[in-house]
Amino acid sequence: MQRRKSFLSEDSAKKNIFFKKRGFFPLFLFILLFFGLSIIFAQTNNQELECQTIDECKELLARYEKEIAAWETKLQKTQQEKNTLANKIAYLKQKIRKLDLEIKRSNVMINDLKLQIDDTQKSVNQTQEEVDKYKYQLAQLLRIIAREDKKSVIEIFLAQESMSDFFRNLVALEKINIRINETLKKLKNLKTSLEEQKLKMDREKEDLEKVLIIRQLQKEDITKTKLSQEGLLRQTKGKEELYQKYLAESKKKAAEIRSRIFELIGVAKAPTFGEAYEIAKLVSAQTGVRPAFLLAILTQESNIGKNVGQCYLKNAKTGSGIKITTGRSVSRVMKPKRDVPYFLQITRELDMDPYNTPVSCPMAYGWGGAMGPAQFIPSTWARYKSRLEKILGHKPNPWDIRDAFIAAALYLKDYGADKQTYSAEWRAAMIYFAGCTNRKYRFYGDSVIALTKKYEKDIQTMEKY
Repeated sequence: MQRRKSFLSEDSAKKNIFFKKRGFFPLFLFILLFFGLSIIFAQTNNQELECQTIDECKELLARYEKEIAAWETKLQKTQQEKNTLANKIAYLKQKIRKLDLEIKRSNVMINDLKLQIDDTQKSVNQTQEEVDKYKYQLAQLLRIIAREDKKSVIEIFLAQESMSDFFRNLVALEKINIRINETLKKLKNLKTSLEEQKLKMDREKEDLEKVLIIRQLQKEDITKTKLSQEGLLRQTKGKEELYQKYLAESKKKAAEIRSRIFELIGVAKAPTFGEAYEIAKLVSAQTGVRPAFLLAILTQESNIGKNVGQCYLKNAKTGSGIKITTGRSVSRVMKPKRDVPYFLQITRELDMDPYNTPVSCPMAYGWGGAMGPAQFIPSTWARYKSRLEKILGHKPNPWDIRDAFIAAALYLKDYGADKQTYSAEWRAAMIYFAGCTNRKYRFYGDSVIALTKKYEKDIQTMEKY
């Protein structure tokens, strides 16, 4: 055993001499340098995907906005070119690249909003600590006042050794009274500040909720686009003549379009596209909102997160409930003060059990509680109730397809969709989703318009055949 160790030592010594002769030390430095650069590049890539501060996020967002605009220009140019297989594949690749950038932008926006929420939460915590401190001080001062109030004037006077002590105590009590008023003023200001900070945080959380929905839609769109590209290549095998044949055949699918199931989650029986179109036509005659646009809005709303009608409200006071499929407890199913009273009224008038009627589940932040295909929250539905009753002649039902179609169309009409122009419809779609036209949610409006164009072609094909 000792002999073996000796051989190993001799062998190691020889190796050391060999490496020194062959320049092992420079090689070792090169390996260290290589791995060091790899780590630096990895960190650089990570920083590109994430931002650590709000300023970094803004800078990254501006860069992505610029790149997305460039790809949008390329997409429009490619779309206007001759409809060949090469152009179609190029268009799909460009769309995938643009969607990939949009997902990255959404991730940065989510990170930015989370940083803002963290900052606001810290501010809320600090303000709450200040409130607690002043509450404690106020309690101490009030105890002193209460203790002195129990004494009569004669007791106070006799307890003092001299008149000067008596008046000193009076001055001290007056100072305490002034401090109480100052503390109350500070408490009032801090309370106002705290309420403002909490309101700001609620808005930030709502923004985050909307951006999360946008990211989900973008991911679904990129998946569909990739599948479309793969399917096209599979059908044509990369040959132009097969592509033109495939294109001609796809134009003759009127029967398939008419029988296609129109995805409206949250209703007992989903209509076919043809049935949904017939309802949309009748609604359009009453409101002026184009059938294709209305169908696009309802499709988009029903597909968001696939969570339409997946929860039950179980606690009217807290707004909590359960997941229908699993029975798992879910908080924030419905906002208690804003929506629960209206929801109880709606279900009572329709003779429905409010605690076994499906509503949407909440996302990562915010509240759920949206009803039926049109995804109206109860408080919004209540605003349209009287108008719907006049049109329908009965109590409107958010879970009835026809009632939901008319409610959605009235809302869209109120925000200009009856003008039937691109800009008017895009604006109405954005307001339907976010209550505003903030361009950070523009993917929703763009997606609705793209879906409208697709449905318009389907409708033209159905009408033709």
